[in-house]
Amino acid sequence: MAEADRLTIAAGAPGARLMENAGAAVAAEAGRLAPRKSRVAVLCGPGNNGGDGFVAARLLKARGFFVTLGLLGARDALRGDAAGAAAGFDGEALALDAVDYEDADLVIDALFGAGLARDLDGAARTAVERLNDWSARRGRPVLAVDTPSGVDGSTGEIRGVAVRAARTVTFFRRKPGHLLLPGRACCGETFVADIGIQAETLETIAPKTFANAPQLWGRLLPFPTIEGHKYSRGHALVLSGGLAHTGAARLAARGALRAGAGLVTVATPRDALPAHAAALTAIMTAVCDGPQELAEILADRRKNAVVVGPGLGVGEATRALVKTALAGPRAVVLDADALTSFAGDAASLAAAIRAGGADVALTPHDGEFARLFKDAAARKERWLAAGADAATLDARLAALEGPKLMRARAAAALTGAIVLCKGADSVVAAPDGRAGIDEIAPPWLATAGAGDVLAGMVAALRAQAMPAFEATLAAVWLHGAAARQFGPGLISEDLPETLPTVLRALHESFGRKE
Repeated sequence: MAEADRLTIAAGAPGARLMENAGAAVAAEAGRLAPRKSRVAVLCGPGNNGGDGFVAARLLKARGFFVTLGLLGARDALRGDAAGAAAGFDGEALALDAVDYEDADLVIDALFGAGLARDLDGAARTAVERLNDWSARRGRPVLAVDTPSGVDGSTGEIRGVAVRAARTVTFFRRKPGHLLLPGRACCGETFVADIGIQAETLETIAPKTFANAPQLWGRLLPFPTIEGHKYSRGHALVLSGGLAHTGAARLAARGALRAGAGLVTVATPRDALPAHAAALTAIMTAVCDGPQELAEILADRRKNAVVVGPGLGVGEATRALVKTALAGPRAVVLDADALTSFAGDAASLAAAIRAGGADVALTPHDGEFARLFKDAAARKERWLAAGADAATLDARLAALEGPKLMRARAAAALTGAIVLCKGADSVVAAPDGRAGIDEIAPPWLATAGAGDVLAGMVAALRAQAMPAFEATLAAVWLHGAAARQFGPGLISEDLPETLPTVLRALHESFGRKE
């Protein structure tokens, strides 16, 4: 965003004009939250975010609002465009602790924006804590400028403490902190204002972080053709655990079938075959008691996507199955027990991925990610042997301990796989640095087995030759959309059965009909 500002100013648009436009957008949103002639307090910081606040205060005062302004620091210490904006406000700038907004109808938080890179302390922290207490106690809204103060715009992390806003006005494009938790929970509704930065600026900046939405991948989503048949739609294979752990594989298989795979087979140990045979109809079964039988099944190259992990069990047997699945030109989705079987030994998994020729997606939740990459930094020699880039290795190993977006990107680069870090703010990262952040998942998606269904959906889209990064993003979005479509009371079995409604609406939105 700083580069977008710089390029726009270099092209001839004064920074003061951008600030004026930003402040006007904030004032307009304030007018929607509070009736005319109501009381508005504006809290301004010492930088450009505070300058936006000064502009908004001036405009609101001119429109008949009763405006009180508080400033962190001295007015004569402001510099650049912020100083100019402050000069245009003819009211008093009080110290933050002197602002009385007990009876205010609205408070505008213009203390710090998306560029905050340190924890709030001192007067700033006190002001945020006081503001949150007022809003909760009085039931009155806070409007945040750019990001709620205390939210790191790059990571969504809370820098000590953060304002809990009812609405946020940001500029040009949203920032990762608007989508990533816990920052997203502080933003309320987020609105993007046009302040005069041209969309063409993105071509120069070439950002690699995206909000996950159909516009990213919808044109690549497989759509059956009249001349197609089940074999042309791919064949997904799901490995099952033993007799006491068969449900996860069936959930993944059902997800794969509903997501469009032409054929789906559950590869099951002999002792679990009766359980699957009794429960499955359109989904086929094949006996698989170890790596040798798996290799024989995969010798049929039409089985072009494999799910390994759900309910499979943790240990050497699963590691061997993973390595067998990776040894060939196919799509492989590694989830759950497949990942935990490599706990603390992610470098060995990366070596198998790079050596095997498979196109791989790893789908860990936070606990599985932590187990897989435990002590990764202490195993530099193994990472180098696995083909990691020596020049960037230290930085990427350190990033594995960082915020979600950072660690997903590092994991993808280190392993050579698509990495899906699951959660309410799922992040999908590719080895080339691209990343998508999901925002559609509803809270009732947190239910047992939902991740198994998602693994099957990823495999189904890959089986239909959708590119790996886009297929994983699409599966995550469809998964969340199906959960929203069903609503409260959702259990994992409901997801595949709700998916056709979501797919129909999505295809129709792109002009595709039977």
